[in-house]
Amino acid sequence: MAYDDTTDRLPDDMTLDELREEIEEIDRDIVELIARRTYVADTIAQVKADQDLPTTDEQQEQAVMDRAGANAERFEVDANLVKAIFRLLIELNKVEQRQNR
Repeated sequence: MAYDDTTDRLPDDMTLDELREEIEEIDRDIVELIARRTYVADTIAQVKADQDLPTTDEQQEQAVMDRAGANAERFEVDANLVKAIFRLLIELNKVEQRQNR
C-alpha cells in the first residue's frame, strides 16, 4: 500500500501507541472532511432548491464515483471499498437534501 506522509517517521519506525495515535488523528481528519463535505452538500441543496433543480443529478454522481475510483487507484486503495464509501456519502446527502426541501 502506498503511504504519502510529510513526516520523517515511517509507520515501521513507530511504536504501537504512536501508530494508534496516528489512527486517531486520521479518524478525526476523516470526520472533519465528512462534516465539510456535508456542509457543502447542504449549500448545494439550497442552490438547487432556489433554482428549482432536482435533488438527484446522475451525471454528477457518476463523476464523483469516477473521481473516487481514480483516487483509489492513485493511492493504491481498493476501488470497490472507496466507491462504496462514496455511494454512502452521496445517499446520505441526498436524503438530507430531500428532508430539507
